[in-house]
Amino acid sequence: MERIICLAIGYVCGLLQTGYLVGKMNHVDIRKEGSGNAGSTNALRVLGWKAGAMTFAGDVIKCLAAVLIARYLYRDTQYVPLLAMYAGMGATLGHNFPFYLKFKGGKGIAVLAGLILATGLVMVPIPLSAFLIAVLLTRYVSLGSLLASSMFFLEVLFYGQLGGFGMAFRYRMELYVLVFLLMVLAWVRHKENIKRLLAGTENPFRSKK
Repeated sequence: MERIICLAIGYVCGLLQTGYLVGKMNHVDIRKEGSGNAGSTNALRVLGWKAGAMTFAGDVIKCLAAVLIARYLYRDTQYVPLLAMYAGMGATLGHNFPFYLKFKGGKGIAVLAGLILATGLVMVPIPLSAFLIAVLLTRYVSLGSLLASSMFFLEVLFYGQLGGFGMAFRYRMELYVLVFLLMVLAWVRHKENIKRLLAGTENPFRSKK
């Protein structure tokens, strides 16, 4: 039951579609401009740095909020990190598939950034470095996003096996499965980007403003 509650908490938090709201503030439906995605990268491309930063910050914060709520509610539970990850999964699903926008949301990378931050500061450097290096060298945000999601999974796996989460084996295995599914979801949401990357037709990052 705790897992379902944390998923639900995350989904509700994830329903706050920052990119859509920022677009409406600028009299634009972000889902009908640029790539048609409601995430921070498209907001940045279509509306500029300020809108992109606002969207990114909002998407990070809503995931942090979901995780913090879950951690507070179940602070005395021996598998709090697992429940926190369920909240992060819920936030990702709410962001990617908001029911009130016909399930057309973002790709979940800014939400993943919030989840990485919520998991612990020790988790931040490796995925962040992978993202920045990929984007700086290739200018492909999609490639950086895919690498960051993959590195987070490997990092959680390694950190967990070192005993970093302080949970029993069965809870760690469940945690690994969740993070693996998050990685797979990120890759699935970027399937069109992957096709363009392989074909050499992916658009490099350039802000419109």
